[in-house]
Amino acid sequence: MTKQLALAGAPVDPPVVLAPMAGITNLPFRKLCREQGAGIYVCEMITTVALTERNPKTMRLIEFDPDERTRSLQLYGVDPAGMRKAVQMVADENLADHIDLNFGCPVPKVTRRGGGSALPWKRRLFREIVTAAVGAAGSIPVTVKMRKGIDDDHLTYLEAGKIAQDAGVAWVALHGRTAAERYSGTADWDAISQLKEHLDLPVLGNGDIWEADDALRMVEQTGCDGVVVGRGCLGRPWLFGDLEAGFRGQKQRIMPSLGEVAKVMYRHAELLVEWIAGAESYEARRNIDAEEHGCREFRKHVAWYLKGFPVGGELRRELSMVSHLNELEDLLGKLDAAAPFPESTIGKPRGRTNSPGKVTLPDGWLDNRDDLTVPEGAEIDSSGG
Repeated sequence: MTKQLALAGAPVDPPVVLAPMAGITNLPFRKLCREQGAGIYVCEMITTVALTERNPKTMRLIEFDPDERTRSLQLYGVDPAGMRKAVQMVADENLADHIDLNFGCPVPKVTRRGGGSALPWKRRLFREIVTAAVGAAGSIPVTVKMRKGIDDDHLTYLEAGKIAQDAGVAWVALHGRTAAERYSGTADWDAISQLKEHLDLPVLGNGDIWEADDALRMVEQTGCDGVVVGRGCLGRPWLFGDLEAGFRGQKQRIMPSLGEVAKVMYRHAELLVEWIAGAESYEARRNIDAEEHGCREFRKHVAWYLKGFPVGGELRRELSMVSHLNELEDLLGKLDAAAPFPESTIGKPRGRTNSPGKVTLPDGWLDNRDDLTVPEGAEIDSSGG
C-alpha cells in the first residue's frame, strides 16, 4: 500500500521529485519546471568538500529562488566526518529544507573513488555516512537515492534500504539499474517492488519515466509511494504539468506545438541569462558577458527541445550556436510555429543512453564489505575533479 509522501510533516503533492542532473537542474531550470507543475525540485549534486570549503561555484549552485517552497539539496560524500560537517553547515546556516544523499551516480570519476553507486557495497561505511547526515540535520529531513548495486553479482539495494531506514531517513529512492548498466536497457521496476515490500518507510521509484502515464504505471505496478524523474523532462519541462494532472486523475496531456515550444525555449534562455547576470561576483565577466554565457548554457538543451520536430539541419545548427537573446528570438521565429508535437517521440528515451560496462572501483573495493577505510583521494575536491 502506498503512503502519503511527506517531508517534515508537509505533504508532497503530487509525489514527484526532479532528480539532480549535473549541468541541468540549476535554479533557472528548476524555476522553469515549477512554472509547469508542482513537486520537489532538487538542485545539482553538491560535494561535501566543495560546500564546506565554500567554493564560489558551489555556493552559486545552492542558491534557491525566493519562491522555492522546498529548497532541496543533494550532497555527495564518502567520509562520515565530512558529511557530518557539511550537513551541519546546511542546518546551521539554513541553506536548505531537504537534504538528499547521492548513492546512485554511476560515472567512473565517482565510482573509482568509491562514491555514488559504489559506496553501499561498504555497508558499515554507508551506515556511518547516513547516520552522520541524519544526526547533523536536526529537523531537516534526509533522504537517500541509490541504485540496485554495482552489478548483478553485487546487489546492495535491499540491505542499503534497511540501513537507511534504521538510520532515520524520510524516504529511499531507487533507480532500477545497477551501476554497470549505467543508462542502458530497461529499468528493473520489480526491484522497486521488492524494496517497497522490504521497507516500512516510503519508497520512490526512478527509471524510464518518459511520460506521466509511465509514472502512474510505475506506482500501480510497484506500489511505490512516489516517482523521481530525470531524463524524461529534458527539453520537456511541461512533463511536470502532465504529472500533476495525472496524479490528480486527469487524462489530458500537454502536446505543445513547435511555436509553444519556442516560447518555452526562449523563457529558459532568458532565465539562465537573468540568473548569471544576477550573480554578486560573476568571475567570468572579464572575459564574456552574462548574456552570452547564459545562451551558451542554453545550447545543450536545443536538441532536446527540438527532438522529433521538422526543423532543418542548418537551423538546428544555428540554434545550437546561439550567443544572444535577440539572435535566439530571430532564429526561433524561423520555426514552423504550427508544427504539431511529434507523437513519434512519446514514450521514447531522452538524454544520454549508453551501453553496459565494467564499473571502475578502487583497488580491493570488493574484498571486505565491512571495511570503514575511506579510499585515499576519495573526496571530490572543490573543483569537482
